[in-house]
Amino acid sequence: MNMINKDNNMQPQKRSARDLLELVSGKPWIWAFLAAGATYLATLLVVTNSAGAGALLYAALTFASFSVIVGVGQMFVVTLGPGNVDLSIPATMTLAATLSLKFMATDGALIVPGVLIAIGVGLVCGLFNFSLILLLRIPPIIATLSSSFLFQSLAIWSNRGVRVKPPELLAQFSTGGIFGLPNVALIALLVSVLAWCVLEKTIAGRWVLATGQNKRAARLGGVPVNAVRFVVYVGCAVLAGVAGFVLASFSGGANLNMGTEYMLMSIAVVVIGGSSIAGGNSNVPGIWGAALFMFLIVSMLNSYGLGAGVRLMLTGLIIVSVVVLASKRRHQI
Repeated sequence: MNMINKDNNMQPQKRSARDLLELVSGKPWIWAFLAAGATYLATLLVVTNSAGAGALLYAALTFASFSVIVGVGQMFVVTLGPGNVDLSIPATMTLAATLSLKFMATDGALIVPGVLIAIGVGLVCGLFNFSLILLLRIPPIIATLSSSFLFQSLAIWSNRGVRVKPPELLAQFSTGGIFGLPNVALIALLVSVLAWCVLEKTIAGRWVLATGQNKRAARLGGVPVNAVRFVVYVGCAVLAGVAGFVLASFSGGANLNMGTEYMLMSIAVVVIGGSSIAGGNSNVPGIWGAALFMFLIVSMLNSYGLGAGVRLMLTGLIIVSVVVLASKRRHQI
């Protein structure tokens, strides 16, 4: 009788553990957050005071925000299916930041027009990218890579190698915070919430997913495939323009190399965050986990005093491990 009672008591424990495992397995984005959390704790082994721990978290939220903004745009593009990727994000960021900051010329009264110029540059870049893809039938990878050279050349021509500085008011806002959170993180959070609402609550989001799952079937089902692709590519470029504007304001000015790291970063946060590289499946929360992980892994390796070569090698190995682990879990569902 006692044995039966023990078995009955153990069943809820086994069930709760099994439910937890199913929850983790069914949410690919959890692995990105687990990796970020483990990396954060490993870094704290070197950072011995609570102030340093808080500063690290604040810095992670700040610098991850830029990756989140461009990552959300790239996520929509990747969701369209195999071969869809935007490699012009760094050049779009640079061009938008350069033209908008040059127009403002450190005048705080022109901040709103400056933002509109950054958005307008993104619109034009996205329209140009999609024109190459649709009208000239150029594969997206080649089209966006080719256009990036044009955008970068325009940025070089426009600023003549001079670092364009933002208005003081804009610089203070971008480097400041509220309620203990960086302002740039709040901007990234707003972008994330809007992206999640579009994907989960609107027919437009279902059209994006349907196009990525099977473009031919989506077209036969009445989905305006070309219109969906157009909006996605333009939206990605607009987010790149916004990210460039915010990054230039945060870093003290626009320069020609400001967007370089975000070409691969925008793809890495999408993949590590749990979105399918084959398309048809998006994961907005995972982008935050992946972006935090990407920043924290570099901070951790720097804290342990490892050289640049070792940091790059270990960063690559850890990223591959996280992607493989998340992929295995997804295949088991």
